[in-house]
Amino acid sequence: MRISLGLILVGVCALLANFGGLARAEEAASPPRASATPPAPASAPSPASAPAPLEARKLPADKVTTHTLALHDRKLAFKANVSTIHITDVKGGPEADIVTTAYTLDGADLSKRPITFAFNGGPGAASAFLQLGALGPWRLPFDFEPSAPPIAQDNADTWLDFTDLVFVDPPGTGWSRIVATGEDAKKRIWSVDGDIDILAAAVRQWLAANERMGSPKYIVGESYGGFRGPRLAEALIKKEGVGVSGLVLVSPVLDFGAFFGGDAASSPLAWAARLPTLAAVAREAKGPLTRAAQADVEAYAAGDYVLDFLRGARDPAAVERMSARVAAFTGLESALVKRLQGRVNLDAFEREFLRAQGRVLAPHDASIEAYDPEPAAYESKWLDPVIDGLNGPLTSAVFDLYARRLGWKSDLRYELLSHEVGRAWDWGRSLHGIESESQLRRLLALDPHLRVLIAHGFSDLVTPYFAAQLIINQIPDYGPSDRVTLAVYPGGHMHYARDDSRKALRRDAQKLYEGK
Repeated sequence: MRISLGLILVGVCALLANFGGLARAEEAASPPRASATPPAPASAPSPASAPAPLEARKLPADKVTTHTLALHDRKLAFKANVSTIHITDVKGGPEADIVTTAYTLDGADLSKRPITFAFNGGPGAASAFLQLGALGPWRLPFDFEPSAPPIAQDNADTWLDFTDLVFVDPPGTGWSRIVATGEDAKKRIWSVDGDIDILAAAVRQWLAANERMGSPKYIVGESYGGFRGPRLAEALIKKEGVGVSGLVLVSPVLDFGAFFGGDAASSPLAWAARLPTLAAVAREAKGPLTRAAQADVEAYAAGDYVLDFLRGARDPAAVERMSARVAAFTGLESALVKRLQGRVNLDAFEREFLRAQGRVLAPHDASIEAYDPEPAAYESKWLDPVIDGLNGPLTSAVFDLYARRLGWKSDLRYELLSHEVGRAWDWGRSLHGIESESQLRRLLALDPHLRVLIAHGFSDLVTPYFAAQLIINQIPDYGPSDRVTLAVYPGGHMHYARDDSRKALRRDAQKLYEGK
């Protein structure tokens, strides 16, 4: 596999599958596992001598270790604290054990030192992507090849210079788990609202236990974690008495209903939001790309494209205009785009962009390509070059980091991207109303000091950057224009896999933390 430009997502695969989207991508990301406890043969040991069920096995005790990160231009002395937060229900019964990993700089004034809580997406993704991909003191190069060495290296782009970091694995991800018995607990916790409630409680408990209530507090969320961000900040204010100073939302989905719901096929929003990304992939294949170079396709997507889309398939002239412009922007064959009536879906673009070369694109980063295992087929399945390419090295790197450097060793399975959580997630009756734009508006209106950075990658097909721009355009003026900033970097869903994009994200985030 050749990596032409870099990157990954972890995010909405299970959701898109549930609602008729990237079913193939979700299956590749989280293939069904064989039962961990198959029927025992006649000679099997008695139940008394059999291993304890996975859920009953204890997590290791909390562990604090000291470290020094010696970089070429600075040294960072810090502590790492791997701890388990025990969440109880309203009756005081055990509900969930949430594993957190905190990195805190030595000698800092805790009343002024920011503390950041970081979440990945899924639903069902552990926080290893952000920890070992961008923010933490150690980083694994994201080569997206299963055989890549799983050895983390010192991260010169860590955010530890300007904020302490707490990486949180929601129940069912990483080593965190639901400890309450019965299916009701899973239904409650693995839901849009239940997830926010339990994570807000975990953040408050961590702050209280570590005497950090007085510190400036920030949330970083990627993909579904970005969707969590505004909702979690509002829940912290209303239910836990904790204020948040800023949000960094990495490749977020802010409105599932508008861009991923069942009505998306007849709504121009999803198609218009995706078009600039398709054009970006075609353009970057020819050379470096900037946001300014995208001005023409963005103006078309939000203007004439929508007008002709609304005229519909019964207007041949509108279809002809759309097809010609879309083909020119995307580099796809004109005849193909005309057959699609100017509506290029993800499956078509991933398969058709390089069909002549027998290669396919990764939806999470369309700058990454792989061989098509069945190039002669009209439709086929292939392993996701991003999700499947990273799963082995990143999971192995987590085990190595925790056992060897952090002194916290567990032989339990590490759920990097949980198939079970994604399948069981309760979205409600429909995606209508599943959004966090409303919470973002309320937070901005309430607190004039809140700042928000939204970061996207040009080649991310699953959460296209222009969707965020269309949402930002609808937010009223609540003060300085830079309170909500959209930054678009080369790369895909995990644009920080590219060195230059990772450095740019760090630089922009530091400006937000420093009030600049």
